[in-house]
Amino acid sequence: MNETRHAGDEVTLFVARRVEPGHEESFERWARAILDRATAHPGNLGTGLLRPAGPGEPWHLLLHFQDDAAFESWQQSPDRADCFARMDGHHVEVARRELHGMEGWFATTPAGAGCTPPPRWKMAVASTLAIAPLTVSASLLVTPHLADLPVVPRTLLMAPVISVLMTYLALPAVTRALRRWLFPA
Repeated sequence: MNETRHAGDEVTLFVARRVEPGHEESFERWARAILDRATAHPGNLGTGLLRPAGPGEPWHLLLHFQDDAAFESWQQSPDRADCFARMDGHHVEVARRELHGMEGWFATTPAGAGCTPPPRWKMAVASTLAIAPLTVSASLLVTPHLADLPVVPRTLLMAPVISVLMTYLALPAVTRALRRWLFPA
């Protein structure tokens, strides 16, 4: 099923690079430098570096941007070009995937699972299992303290809290728990 791409979708770039034996330390320095520059780039929502699952396996870099414009700006940036100009030539890109929208939340697949996200219906189920307890908890614990506020300000206060908890706590926990179902071997 093809993902419909919307201009406002978040973009996660998933890149696998194979490193020549004996050059792992220099690659890691290079990777950390490019990820640090990407992190400082406007519209970046975070980066990650995953070590190889085993000997001879690729390293994985993840870069997450707020939208296509921020992603394209990074792709064309002098900072990115400078990092690639300083590359020592002992590593090569072996896979690259741009994930748009909800796909990016499922980009950190288990070792060996490849970089193909689960079907959208499985993402919807996992997201529902992650957000339901957050919504119920917020309704029971926080909303009563905000009852004097009109609905729009109350919602504007709660949405970022639930979003952060969803992104950094609930969804990672649910994807770990459902790993075999989301990413069957």
